[in-house]
Amino acid sequence: MAKRGGFPGGGLPGNMNNLMKQAQRMQRQMEEKQKELEEKEWEATAGGGAVSVRVSGKKEVVAINLSEEVVDPDDIEMLQDLIVAATNEALRKAEEESNEMMNEIAGGIGGLGGLPF
Repeated sequence: MAKRGGFPGGGLPGNMNNLMKQAQRMQRQMEEKQKELEEKEWEATAGGGAVSVRVSGKKEVVAINLSEEVVDPDDIEMLQDLIVAATNEALRKAEEESNEMMNEIAGGIGGLGGLPF
């Protein structure tokens, strides 16, 4: 009596098996790149370098450096704006590099026939 369902021999067809291996390889690469990114830091400045912010790949602020001339007790708002601007720029740089790295990995799955990932 013939077996219903499944694949002959109980295994995956060749191209499905290759697809699974490729997905596993891609997952390992993504984990390696994620770890690499978490160890990196990005820096951005605002106010002509008066404010400098450094963030990690974990998207945490690591350091903020302020020039003395930017610390004006009568204009706290400007200092706050500069810190926000520098922080957002540093985080944008980190995100941009992260996206580029992940796109490099995802570019290696060309044989997926237009699947949306």
